[in-house]
Amino acid sequence: MRSQAVIGSVNSILYRRPGCVLSLLLAAPLALLLLIHPAAMLDGAGGYDHSRLMLVMWGISAGFIHGVGFVPQHWLWRLLFHPAAAWLLMGLGYLILWRAQQ
Repeated sequence: MRSQAVIGSVNSILYRRPGCVLSLLLAAPLALLLLIHPAAMLDGAGGYDHSRLMLVMWGISAGFIHGVGFVPQHWLWRLLFHPAAAWLLMGLGYLILWRAQQ
């Protein structure tokens, strides 16, 4: 009975191929930019906002987890690595980059 409930929620629209591709397309450039040119994430004072950067990295991790098709079975992990949360947190990362370029 429990496995059918998990399978039913996994077949939602977020866990289909277009959602996974979107997660990978959002996570990969952001992760590469953080690895290759971390100075792009500096704030106006020339420092890092570590709390926001931590949230962005959490979003990148969740984006890769969702993007490769892994679905956590425990409700807590599924909540922490939910695709919608990943997209919002990665959007925060792109917003930080956009503001840093201005």
